[in-house]
Formats: sequence, C-alpha cells, structure tokens
Amino acid sequence: MSSQLLEALNVLEKEKGISRDVIIEAIEAALVSAYKRNFNQAQNVRVDLNLETGSMRVFARKEIVDEVFDSRLEISLEDAKQINPGYDTGDVVELEVTPKDFGRIAAQTAKQVVTQRVREAERGIIYSEFADREEDIMTGIVQRQDGRFIYVALGKIEALLPVNEQMPNESYKPHDRIKVFITKVEKTTKGPQIFVSRTHPGLLKRLFEIEVPEIFDGTVEIKSVAREAGDRSKISVSASNEEIDPVGACVGTRGARVQAIVNELKGEKIDIVQWSEDPVTFVANALSPSKVLDVQVDEDAKATRVVVPDYQLSLAIGKRGQNARLAAKLTGWKIDIKSETDARELGLYPNSDEPLLPVNEEEDYEDNSSEDLE
Repeated sequence: MSSQLLEALNVLEKEKGISRDVIIEAIEAALVSAYKRNFNQAQNVRVDLNLETGSMRVFARKEIVDEVFDSRLEISLEDAKQINPGYDTGDVVELEVTPKDFGRIAAQTAKQVVTQRVREAERGIIYSEFADREEDIMTGIVQRQDGRFIYVALGKIEALLPVNEQMPNESYKPHDRIKVFITKVEKTTKGPQIFVSRTHPGLLKRLFEIEVPEIFDGTVEIKSVAREAGDRSKISVSASNEEIDPVGACVGTRGARVQAIVNELKGEKIDIVQWSEDPVTFVANALSPSKVLDVQVDEDAKATRVVVPDYQLSLAIGKRGQNARLAAKLTGWKIDIKSETDARELGLYPNSDEPLLPVNEEEDYEDNSSEDLE
C-alpha cells in the first residue's frame, strides 16, 4: 500500500494543489475515527503513518495519575515507571494498541480520505474558477432539462438555467450550443452551484463587448440597457472621443455587428441610441424610432412630458406600451407621451409652465397602444 499511497499523494500535490502534509493529517484523523468505530474503543489515541514502510500504528495516550479512575485514559505512576523510570505524574504515556487486522481497515480508510480530498479539491478549483466569472458570459452545451431547469455544461460543471431566465421565443434541445450570462455562483455542501441566464440585460451588454472592439477597449461605453428578452431591447452608448460615432460603431458595416447579436438572441430587436447628459436629448433619443417634437422636464418628479406628431403616437408608445416602457427604463425618467393635437388642446405645446403630473406609465401606455394599433 505504501507505493500506491505515495503515488496518490504525489498526484494530489501536483495536479490538485493539495499539500501532502494536509492529506497525511486527514488520513491520520480518519484512522483514529476508524479505530474507535471498528474496535469499540473510547481511548485517547494517536495514529502514526509511516510512508516509507507503509505501516500504520495506533498508540493509546494515557495520563499518569496517582489514582486511576478510568484505565482507558489513565495509568498509575507505578505502572508508568515500569515502562520508563523517568516518567512523573501528569506526563502522558503512549502505548501501542494496533489491532492485528488494522491494516485492511487502514487501507480502506486511507483510500476513502484520498478520494474525498480529491473531490473537495476539484470542487474548490471549480468554485475558484467560476467565482471570478460572475456577470460574465460563457458558451455552454445543453445537456438535459426538467420542469425547473435546463442543465448547461460549462466545462467540468453543469450550470442551472431556471425557467424564468429562459427566453420565451427559444426552445432548447440537447447538444445545442448557447451563450449564457452567469448570474450567481454558490458554494454548497455538494460543490459549487452556478446559475445562468438568457434574459439578463448583462447578456446583451457582454455580447456587444464581444462584437464591438470599441466597447471592449473602452472607446465606446454602454451607459444603460433596457431589455424585454426575446422581444425588444434598447441600449444607450457614448464615446469618449467626439469624432467617434458610438451608435455607428455598435451597428457596424451594413449592420453586421448588431445583426450578429440579433441572431444570437433569436431575432430580438435592438435599438441603439446616443446617450446624453441632457434629459431632453436623452429621452428624445430613447424613444427612437419615433420622432419627438418637444420634451418638457420636471426635475423634482424625475418626469418628462413628450410631444410627438399625431401620426407617430402609436410608434412612440409601441405595442402594448413597450417602446415607451423601455425608454423609461433606459433613461431612468418617467415618460408621459402626448400627441401634438392633444398637447395643443391642453395648452401644453408650445412649452407650458404647468408642472408635470405623476403618471402611471404602464397603464397609460397599455391603453393607448392597444387603442391606436387597433
């Protein structure tokens, strides 16, 4: 067993990065438990593991006392002096109590400990690898699915893609290759558990970083993302250099860059707009592709009133209020959209000093959208 054990320790130390001393300590501790369990002993014992010979010896540790109350843990001074005259009260005597068939139990225990440590080391390595990759994107292979998750292989581990993180316009089959966004890495008793998403806005952001070199090198920056996965998304971008067109960089020649992302997201429409510090300009850009006549800002309420041409009202609001809803998420401003005719009748256009009123965006957009589209 000595050569096999030495070989196993060398493999663990070189390939798994586990110190040999740590493994030996773990084996010795496991052998103590195995001795007590298999031989019904409650002594205070120590196991000595000799790697050169492969021998394993068990020693009972007994304290020297004047009067013995528990012979399993104590030894009289008189008996101790027969072993070594130099002993005194309070010292600890070690007596070998190795059972005859302890070698078999020891070998089995050592194997179990080594196997367990290998498993723990692999889990630790995987956790360390993925802990630094939260909010990153990876390509995985669909393995299987049940009612709760799709299991995606990311190298040596299966990540979990929950139902609510799956895109509604996608179907997943075994062996499909998909890009996923790592949302969370947890350390559990069964090893690391990795959760991924196909609907997270971070997936869209990372895809643009991959496809657009100007974003990767920091020349162009993604300022905000609003996404309704599988249907439509908006991103706002800016450039540190005024001579660079950030929107054009993201679109690419003949739309090649953005089209690659659309294809990856199975046809999800993506609007790319210019970011601006000025809320008037930013909100107007965010409502693209609709044209905007006027944007009135209420700083205190963090709200805007937008006037659009009558024929653009449905486009500005979008199907089921989606365009306006995404624009509000993208900018962080509440948006109340009025047609030019309604705004003039209410005295809101040209500009009015009347303060903006809080609006329930979702209900207004939903009602306006369905009515106009029909």
